[in-house]
Amino acid sequence: MNSEDLKPKVAVVGAGAVGGYFGGMLLRAGVPVVMVGRPPFVQAVRKSGLFLDTTQFKETIHPQVSSELSAAAGCEIILFCVKTTDTAETAKRLAPHLAANSVVVSLQNGVNNLPVIRAASGIDAIAAVVYVAASVPSPGTIKHGGRGDLVIGPPGPGTERIADLFALANVLCRVSEDIEAELWTKFIWNCAFNAISGLGLATYDQIAEHPEAQRVVGAAVYETLAVARAKGIQPARFENPAKTIEAAFKVTEWMVGTRSSTAQDMARGKRTEMDALNGYVAKLGAQLGIPTPVNQTLYALVKLQELNFK
Repeated sequence: MNSEDLKPKVAVVGAGAVGGYFGGMLLRAGVPVVMVGRPPFVQAVRKSGLFLDTTQFKETIHPQVSSELSAAAGCEIILFCVKTTDTAETAKRLAPHLAANSVVVSLQNGVNNLPVIRAASGIDAIAAVVYVAASVPSPGTIKHGGRGDLVIGPPGPGTERIADLFALANVLCRVSEDIEAELWTKFIWNCAFNAISGLGLATYDQIAEHPEAQRVVGAAVYETLAVARAKGIQPARFENPAKTIEAAFKVTEWMVGTRSSTAQDMARGKRTEMDALNGYVAKLGAQLGIPTPVNQTLYALVKLQELNFK
């Protein structure tokens, strides 16, 4: 396969921190990219370009941008990066614009996005697990703080092609035989830290260094593991809860000085993804008969704060 075959047109649907970073990396590698985002993003990029402030480089790029989903028409690969609160509605509105050969890749938090996308639109998306510390300090700027790699699966021609495409941009994209386990691994970390970061106005490293916060993290992980096991998800990596908690704290080593996406949403007065994170654990726990008091409490406290958001 030559390099030209690896450069299909890509649409980023939901050009926030994650979509802006990975879409920007592809564009720098010569991949044609259109980014679909909210009007403030579109206006800022049209005026001054998209500024990538990364740990490796600082560069302004000039992607094609639009606030309309119709801009994805004709694109072969769709990076679906919207918040989980918008998954169903966006997928439903996106579907009419997809070509027969379009491949949709969900770069989202949570473990239930693919069924939601399928139910809303009939789209069979590919799952991706995202590891990147990134934020949007202002429209048109992506601040990268660490990592920047993906795990996708299961293996197949579609996932292999996507991995090859990201390789052109020097983005590590590993294809996994067990993508469900990969999704739940990241999910456990999100449930352990996201709400605590938002409620405590704390960075990941501050949480890791605080004894009482450490206990809450551990309890959230234990509960989430119990729900996973009850649901029939039992990869070898989850067999030892203590090691799973230890692995969760390892995440903080490359998230120093960074607050969770939940904390960023709360700071802006935006709805969070709690229904797809701790709220999803609490919901599944209730269905499966597994107590989840810590996840339920974290979920309830964030949702109470959301009542004051406009």
